[in-house]
Formats: sequence, structure tokens, C-alpha cells
Amino acid sequence: MRHLILLNALLLFFALSSCSDSASQAGENEQADTEEAAKEEKAAPKAVAQPADGVAVGEKAPAFELKNVDGERYALDNIKDANGEKPEGYIVIFTCNTCPYAVASEQRIIDLHNKYAPQGYPVVAIQPNDPAAQPGDSFEKMQERAKEMGYPFLYLFDEGQNVYPAYGATRTPEVFLLDADKVVRYHGAIDDSVRDPEAVEEKFLEKAIETLKKGEAPSPAVTKAVGCTIKTV
Repeated sequence: MRHLILLNALLLFFALSSCSDSASQAGENEQADTEEAAKEEKAAPKAVAQPADGVAVGEKAPAFELKNVDGERYALDNIKDANGEKPEGYIVIFTCNTCPYAVASEQRIIDLHNKYAPQGYPVVAIQPNDPAAQPGDSFEKMQERAKEMGYPFLYLFDEGQNVYPAYGATRTPEVFLLDADKVVRYHGAIDDSVRDPEAVEEKFLEKAIETLKKGEAPSPAVTKAVGCTIKTV
């Protein structure tokens, strides 16, 4: 009996140590992301060159079929705008629960959907982090966050992490604006102040949408996405 009690105590100790280590690592990752993104935001130019990997502006966006927080699966071909019609375009945003920059952009993303989904441009949010590396971004946590915040848009899980590399996304948040033919017309940041919505001077994404609605090419077409690195194991 004494041996059994000792064994159980040891198992409990190791389990608690493992949880503590995971939480500590997650905290360290978040701090490192915050410091890195702050440096990038300070130095980020308004327009940058096309990225080397993934889909480029002017190319057709990769197709996908992913699970939404409601349990249903969605692809670009079966997504509708707020009027139940085929969209005029798609605001694809790679984002997550845990990145401080994604959280700081959360209300902006909600506002973008509420403003533009009735105009034919719904937000399609995709969570790209591996929950094994970032437990706070598990599908269950995604469901909780979407319910808590009342997300009006799709919040899809990139399970297996196949979609974000195809797009060439590296950060959360990171935007790909597609037209009706699913061609990428803008790629990069939502605006020029990811950390502080009160300090925004230039709304890159909204400007790109308004330009696209006029049948013109957005300029700049590519800006630097500032945020947390996408987490993998």
C-alpha cells in the first residue's frame, strides 16, 4: 500500500511539472512574439515586395475545406456573404486566440465583417496554430472564444496545418483579400497599427477593398504583416 501511495504521488508530481513546463513555454513564446512583433511594427514599411513563398498577388488563391466552430465544413465555393449571395470577394484572415496582436485586432476583424459582408466581402478567419504547440488554440478553445465574442464570421481550423503554407502566411494576424474569382488582390496587414487601434493612421485593408470595388488594383498591394509567428511542433 505504501508503495502504491508513493507511486501515485510521484505520478502526480511529474504530471504537474509537465503542465507547469507547458504553461511556462507558452508564456515565453508569447513574450518572444510580442517583442519580435514590436520591433517589426516599428520598422515595417507601408509596402513591401512580393513574398518568396506561397500565393502572390495576381494568382489564384489555394482552395481549402476546413471545419468551422459550428462543426460544419466550408470551402470558398460554399461561403456566402451576409445576403446569402455569392461573394464579390473574400477577406481571408489568418488569426488565433492567443497571439496578443490577434487579440488586439479582434474587434477590428468583427467590425470589418459587419461592414463589408453586407457589401459582398465576408471575413473568413482561419486559425493556423498547432494546438500541440499552443494549447489555447485548440478547436475547443476556438469554439469558446467564438461564442464569448459573438463572432459573426466563419472561424475555421487549419487542422494538419496544410492551408497556411499554401498561402504563404507566417503571422497572426495576416490578410489575403480575394476577388470574386478567388484571385489574391491584397496581402499583408489590416492597418498600420496592429497593437493600438486608436493609433491607426492608414487602413490598408479597407482601402484595398474600396479600390477593388471600383474595379481598380489596390495600391499598395502588399504590406508587411506584423504579429506572432504561426506555431508548429
